[in-house]
Amino acid sequence: MKLSAATFYALLAGLFAIAIRDVLFGYEENGCSMTYMFEYPEYQRIRLPKRLQRQYPSYGLYLYGEGIYAEENKKLKLTGIPVLFLPGNAGSYKQARSLGSVALRKAENMDSRFHLNVFTVNFNEELVALYGGSLQRQTKFIHECIRAILKLYKDQAAPPSSVAVVGHSMGGIVARALFTLPKFNHRLISLIITQATPHQGPVLPLDSDLLDFYATVNQHWSERAQELRNVTVLSVGGGFRDYQVRSGLTALPCPSDDPNKLSLVSTAVPRTWVSTDHLSIVWCKELVLATVRTFFDLVDPDTKQITEDPEKRMAVIRHHFVRHPVKIYDDTEDNVITFSVPLEVWTKVLAPRLSYTSPKEPRTKYCMFPLSSHRKSYSHFHCQSSNLEMSSWLFGCTQSNGPACLQAVDLSWKTELLPAFKVLTLKLDDYPSFSHIVVSASNTNAKQFSIDCEFFNEDSRIVSTPVTHVLSFGVTVSEVVLHPTGLIHNIQLQDFHQIYQAFTVRIESHCQTPQEGKHSVYRLRVPWFREDSFTTASGSSVTQISARLHSRRPDNTSTASLQLHTSPGCRYTVTIRTSVFQVLGQILRFHGSCLPVYIAVSILLAYEGQLHSLLTTGHTVELGKALSASAKPYRVMPVINILLYLLSVGWLQAGWSALSLPPLDVPPLSEEGGDWSPLVSLLLFMFGSAIAYWGSALLGLSLSLLSIPLSAIHRPSTSPSSGRLGSRGQISLMVFLVVICWTTCGALALIITYLIYLYKVLRLQMSERILKHVLNLAPRQSSGRAAGPGVCVKEGGGEAVEALGPEGSAVSCNGSDLVSVSVLEDTSEDLYLHLTLLTLLTLPVLLSAPSFIYWTKNLRYSLHLDPDPCWPVAIVLVISAVLLMSSSTASIRTSKLLKTSARLQFPVSIAMVAFALLHLYRVAHFIALTLSLHALSCLI
Repeated sequence: MKLSAATFYALLAGLFAIAIRDVLFGYEENGCSMTYMFEYPEYQRIRLPKRLQRQYPSYGLYLYGEGIYAEENKKLKLTGIPVLFLPGNAGSYKQARSLGSVALRKAENMDSRFHLNVFTVNFNEELVALYGGSLQRQTKFIHECIRAILKLYKDQAAPPSSVAVVGHSMGGIVARALFTLPKFNHRLISLIITQATPHQGPVLPLDSDLLDFYATVNQHWSERAQELRNVTVLSVGGGFRDYQVRSGLTALPCPSDDPNKLSLVSTAVPRTWVSTDHLSIVWCKELVLATVRTFFDLVDPDTKQITEDPEKRMAVIRHHFVRHPVKIYDDTEDNVITFSVPLEVWTKVLAPRLSYTSPKEPRTKYCMFPLSSHRKSYSHFHCQSSNLEMSSWLFGCTQSNGPACLQAVDLSWKTELLPAFKVLTLKLDDYPSFSHIVVSASNTNAKQFSIDCEFFNEDSRIVSTPVTHVLSFGVTVSEVVLHPTGLIHNIQLQDFHQIYQAFTVRIESHCQTPQEGKHSVYRLRVPWFREDSFTTASGSSVTQISARLHSRRPDNTSTASLQLHTSPGCRYTVTIRTSVFQVLGQILRFHGSCLPVYIAVSILLAYEGQLHSLLTTGHTVELGKALSASAKPYRVMPVINILLYLLSVGWLQAGWSALSLPPLDVPPLSEEGGDWSPLVSLLLFMFGSAIAYWGSALLGLSLSLLSIPLSAIHRPSTSPSSGRLGSRGQISLMVFLVVICWTTCGALALIITYLIYLYKVLRLQMSERILKHVLNLAPRQSSGRAAGPGVCVKEGGGEAVEALGPEGSAVSCNGSDLVSVSVLEDTSEDLYLHLTLLTLLTLPVLLSAPSFIYWTKNLRYSLHLDPDPCWPVAIVLVISAVLLMSSSTASIRTSKLLKTSARLQFPVSIAMVAFALLHLYRVAHFIALTLSLHALSCLI
């Protein structure tokens, strides 16, 4: 039984390790280039009023500078555009150096017509993603900083009236929280750019302050969406490399019709096309360049400040972050062009397809495609160009004369830049006034390039294929073969919309002729969220793509697709296969935060099994055996599903709300997972059980190994749990810990309690080791019988010469004193039960660790943690744990509350799954309830 349970949990641990590996390492290599400072970076502290220094002693405001620029700004005579950088969770104010340095180099290249003044804030590297108590303080401090920044420009002829904000991680949510302040003027901020900010909700909901802060911010932006439409917000996620904040959380919770809010992933950003981890998104050169170019294109040449036109702000952002046309941003599009070139440079192309490679010498050439002969046969015109540097390259001819075009409209603004080339696709019906399409193939700088163009019917290039089922485990495949017929193909991936789906897409290309300099670009398109990813291949090759989603499909109107920009004359075979390992990674990526709940539930059910065993047989069992016997998912999950079904009924839901009961935390699993979410819950439960099994085994093994050297220098009592409950020492310890909890930090009191309890269990482990050692020696020296609380060894037929009494003291024994086996049994059962209780207590200690870390970092400013989310439950846990330290199975066995305590563990487990999946701090409350019941059982 024990071996089979260990094998089962070892298998689960292996699957969990695979999922962890996919989350932490299942992505491409870091493709970001590093940003470098050309001069030594300097951070000049801005003096704030003394009132703010007293109110926020650990915070500070700085101005970034380098070299001569830093020296010129020593007197704070600023003339630039104010940009404020907000660091995130445990972030440093020095992270602004990438943005500040690149902006400085950009201004120098523009002969300093205008420049950015990059300010940054020191938040003392607070863990605000895990501790929400300081988020409101940070928000108020930023409000004061914005006022102080704008005052620095008061001597200008046209001082700025607003500040642009760049927020990394939690800095982005703090920037949005400014608008919730009652005295905040919305005009102080017109542009917010957030990087890897979890806008949807916290990554780990460890305290109520964090959840309340998110609820306030998102509710405010939802209720006042119309009022905040003029505030431009761009949110950039890092992709799969960012395993700290998954990109689905970075989507802005705003109405879909708000034109000034945009969310996307860095893999979809033109000229970036890479995934970034949580820190590199700040210094990734490709992304920093896009951000800085955006700022400079947003400057109004008249005021030399960020434009106040929200439409222009969003147009510039889309230019750099959504669809880059390989042109410098200009307000005017569809420019009318007049050609005045000789007739010999014009070439009329009658064929529906053109493939042209320019010579190395300079040459002027224009290709004209007549539309009259192609409109009836084709629906679209597509053109792609590599190494063509000209910004304007494709036109719609409105006036022609023979083989030449006299006047045309520049269509190059509709160009889209891809990793290997730029492309442009036109729908012919949208341009009825054009007689020809003109492609400029001029080689003015003697640099060789290629152009491929074609007319095609859209329907002939769209192929639909169903993806393989998630439960196919990679056995079945879906295959599509594309023959060498065109430059662009679109494979629609039917039924690919669930976040748990993950596929390995294998694209094999076979080219009839060598494709020197020719590349293929494969694009995974997700229409409901800008999370497109690109892969480049060349010639005959085999390419593998991981197809996964960052967010679920909000409706049934769109379909994910695989767009292939192919090389002419090549045949492509596309196979799609479910990747089991990536499926496990997706489950853990989206719902790994629920694992502490399932771990706690598994231990509670095992604890229930121990109490039932004590109630029926008078003996308890070890935690591992209790887990394999009692922690069964079929006991919990059906009850949760029935509860969900009942609450879907209108009148039952109304009655539930009338009783002021909190909503269930389970619906997001069902909502995102589709029809097979019960399987996801089942898998998470089993993962939790495996972690509980091996975690408790590791804790027991560690204590056992630690007891070996300690037992040689410290001789514990053979009955360390026999202390009197409610003694003066216990009461003094309770008072001491409660005072610590009340005056300093609840997490500190919990940690001290845990360490004391750990020492008590360690003494119990040493006692068991000594008893086993003595009993193993006894048969070799004598025979005897159980006779009392001491351990005596009888030698021959005479009196004993060695004995171990209470507290490890030596005692004398006569012939009637025998080896006591019952003491060993009681000690072992005490150890089983206390190991379970210690394992339970481990979870609240770990969940409260962020509060403790925050308290230690701010200890020099304040002895008391305010607010302290842990202190109410910490008091209950401390008092209960102190009482439990001296408890024993003997006191529990005779308790009147044993049956009640055993029966309550199952409903507590159900309640934990129902109400703690999205509120992890409630785990500590349920564990406090369990430990307090056990403590009462020791007293009654």
